[in-house]
Amino acid sequence: MTRSKLDTQLKALNTGIIKMGSMAETAIQKSIKALLKQDAALAMEVIEEDKKINDMMTEVEGIALRILLMQQPVARDLRTITTALKIIADIERIGDQAADICEIVENLCEDELYSKLVLIPQMAEMVKSMVKLCIDAFVRRDVALAAEVITMDDEVDDLFDTIRERMIAVIKDRTQFADQALYLMMITKHLEKIGDHAENIAARIIFSETGEYKGKTIL
Repeated sequence: MTRSKLDTQLKALNTGIIKMGSMAETAIQKSIKALLKQDAALAMEVIEEDKKINDMMTEVEGIALRILLMQQPVARDLRTITTALKIIADIERIGDQAADICEIVENLCEDELYSKLVLIPQMAEMVKSMVKLCIDAFVRRDVALAAEVITMDDEVDDLFDTIRERMIAVIKDRTQFADQALYLMMITKHLEKIGDHAENIAARIIFSETGEYKGKTIL
C-alpha cells in the first residue's frame, strides 16, 4: 500500500469517527428533548437509531482492520488506528447510554413532571460538548483540547452530586414524587457515564500522543 492510499484510508477513518461522534451527540440531544417534552415517540426514535450507531461502529472497525491487514503501519499510524478502535467502542457505549435514558423517559411520559428541569439539561449539554470536543481533539491530535475535556468531567461529576442530593431530598420529603425522582436520578447517572466515556476518549488521545494515560481506566 502506498503512503497516499494509507493517508486516504486514515482520512476515511477520521471521517467515520466524526460521523459516529455526531450521531452520538444527536442521540444525547434528542434523549433530553424527549425528557423535557415527555415525548415517548421521540424516545423510541432514539432507541431505534442506536442501531445505526452500532452499524457505524462496524463500518469504522472495518476501515481500521483493513489498514492493519493490508500493511504494517509505522508506529505513529499504528497508535492512531488502535486509538480509533478504542474510541469507537466508547462512542458506541455513549449511544447505548442515550438509548437507556430514553427507555427511562418512556416511564415519565404519563404524568406531569413535579418541577421544571434545569440542571439535568445543563448536564446533558455539558456531556454533549465533551463528546464533540474529544472527537475534534482526536482528528486534530490536540492534547490540550483533550486535557480540557478531562477537566470538564470534574464539573459534570460535581453537577451529578448536586442533582443526586436534590433527588434524594425529593424522595424523602415529597414521597408522592419519589418514583419520578428515582427515574430522574437514573437519567442523571447515565449522563454521568457519558461524561466518563468522553473523558476516556480524551485520555486515550493523550496516551496516543504522549504515552501518558490520565483517564480513570483503560477498558
